[in-house]
Amino acid sequence: MRKLLTIRFLAICLFGLLTGALASAQASASGGLKILVYGASGKVGTHVVEEALNRGHYVTAVSRDPSRITRSDPHLSVVKGNILDPASVADLVDGQDVVIVSVRGVIGKSGNPEETVARIGVENVVDALRAEGDGAARLIHVGGSGSLEVAPGKLYADSLPKLFIPKKLETEIAGQVLALRYLRTVSDVDWCYATPPKNFTNGKRTGNFRIGGDQVLTDKWGRSRVSRADFAVALINEAETAEHTRQRFSVAY
Repeated sequence: MRKLLTIRFLAICLFGLLTGALASAQASASGGLKILVYGASGKVGTHVVEEALNRGHYVTAVSRDPSRITRSDPHLSVVKGNILDPASVADLVDGQDVVIVSVRGVIGKSGNPEETVARIGVENVVDALRAEGDGAARLIHVGGSGSLEVAPGKLYADSLPKLFIPKKLETEIAGQVLALRYLRTVSDVDWCYATPPKNFTNGKRTGNFRIGGDQVLTDKWGRSRVSRADFAVALINEAETAEHTRQRFSVAY
């Protein structure tokens, strides 16, 4: 009799766990966040879209060339947009819960970091969210590892051998540093600056990584890396939990 009761108890517990998991999945599918993703067709953005959809969120994927986004999902809307166009940005952020920005590039052949897509784009998004007032979306800006510190007060960008770095890339890195400096002056919009480690990998999604702050995170072998898939996990975690309000956080293994 005692054995039978134990089996029945375990069966009830298992049923409860399965029912709870199903309810959680259904709640996620029906009550997901509205997430706008700039750079959705990029190497990071593609994983962000995938991760958000897999968790039941509603994704609006923005690209200058929507044909590059081939994923099909009932929760996915693909739109053409340009983060450099303030009117387009204002239209797209309206009604969203979270805006994730993962963009790169330099305008023309400019060597001025102020004229990078990241630096201009982040200000356009902040301006649009500011105009939304109460209830505006949260901004998660994907920055560059060059803005991390390798020592107190010393940026990783400043330690790179400029002789071997293409001028365009050097300008992009400096533009991301400026984007962080700009965001740190913003007190009326809910933002965070998500920073990858020195190296991205094409590894699988594991869900195992560390969250840090301003310093470069390294493992016991001195490597600073994370897969794009796991970086996307960290971004959607942040979208769901809002743990880093007006802060920078970094991600690495």
